[in-house]
Amino acid sequence: MIDKGEGMIPKIKRILYATDLGVNSSYAFYYAVSAARAFDARIVILYVLEPPPVFDISLDVGLTESVKEKEIKQVLERIENRLQEFCQKVETQIGSPCLSLVSKTLTQRGHPIEEILRVADQEECDMLVLGSHGKGLLKQSFLGSVSHGILQRSKKPVFIIPIPSDITGWDLKH
Repeated sequence: MIDKGEGMIPKIKRILYATDLGVNSSYAFYYAVSAARAFDARIVILYVLEPPPVFDISLDVGLTESVKEKEIKQVLERIENRLQEFCQKVETQIGSPCLSLVSKTLTQRGHPIEEILRVADQEECDMLVLGSHGKGLLKQSFLGSVSHGILQRSKKPVFIIPIPSDITGWDLKH
């Protein structure tokens, strides 16, 4: 949204942080928190659970719908716990509550690029923050290839945080 009181400079009120929950995801999250503090904005955290590939259909044989839903619920609970860990790590670094900067944590099922763009619009986010591995074998990982697609299709500012190869496994204590 454009705040006409400040000319044509957009006001950043909501930041979408999309994550793959990988070992280096907390590095990009630190940047989302830093931006939220700088802009006095709130963060919407998003994890997209990709649909199983077509060849995995055979694994579903004999499973009832309630069993499938129970397994999905358990996966989503693990995701929520991991996101809470990110906040705790950031708090040790910045010294103030991270959770107060997070307005919402979402888990969606679908294709990452489409879901990230949809949620950014739905939640009225003004900026997107994504991590990108982009090094060696990890080049085509979730947010490596997804970040490229988001950059091509987003009409909002996108900050891609490259994960330096010298900090693999970075845990916000460095």
